[in-house]
Amino acid sequence: MDIYKINKIDELITGNPYVGRGIIVGCSADAKYAVSAYFIMGRSENSRNRIFTVKNGEVFTEPYDASKVVDPSLIIYAAIRQIGEKLIVTNGEQTDTIYEGIKNGMSMRASLNFRKFEPDAPNFTPRISAVVNLGLQPFTYSMSILKSIDAEGSECARYTFDYPSKAGLGHFIHTYVTDGNPIPTFQGEPERVEIPSSIDEFTDKLWSSLDANNRISLYVRYTDVTNGKITERLINKNV
Repeated sequence: MDIYKINKIDELITGNPYVGRGIIVGCSADAKYAVSAYFIMGRSENSRNRIFTVKNGEVFTEPYDASKVVDPSLIIYAAIRQIGEKLIVTNGEQTDTIYEGIKNGMSMRASLNFRKFEPDAPNFTPRISAVVNLGLQPFTYSMSILKSIDAEGSECARYTFDYPSKAGLGHFIHTYVTDGNPIPTFQGEPERVEIPSSIDEFTDKLWSSLDANNRISLYVRYTDVTNGKITERLINKNV
């Protein structure tokens, strides 16, 4: 087993019906961009009734058809926000928890000590998060997963991973291993993935690799590490 292998994203997820929500953070192959991506998938009508919107540089999940919303508490939230030179990406409303923590001088890890996995038994969906430190040269990033320690949801296990940026390398964390009942939670370290220099190449490969029945929305951002200029791509299945 090659522990230093850098996987192509399509090799990791093609043919997998349900990896849930996913975050990828890393550095483009040409070392010009800090790259971040977030996608959501859905099985139920409530989960599938969503789109991504961008407002003032922040990304939100919103209902596609407001009349069909059953429970907005776990599906409607700010997914991406930036405070100063720190970019926050998460799969839930812990985005705001991290934002407020950073504003008060706390790290992502410290901010999330007040949170745990989602209360959606029996799945106990993990909360996955990332913070990109754009103010550093070269930039660094951290990723986190909060997940149940057992099938009963009795306690929360907390894992944080800190990375220096390296050209062409990204890390991928997602909520589930694959489909199931209950859905099996992500295991191990974030997976190593290849990050191309082209945002369109990366966006197209990621979207086309996600299961066509269950993919909902994808947002990809390439941030120029020299001037902070943002290039972004947004795909919504519901349009």
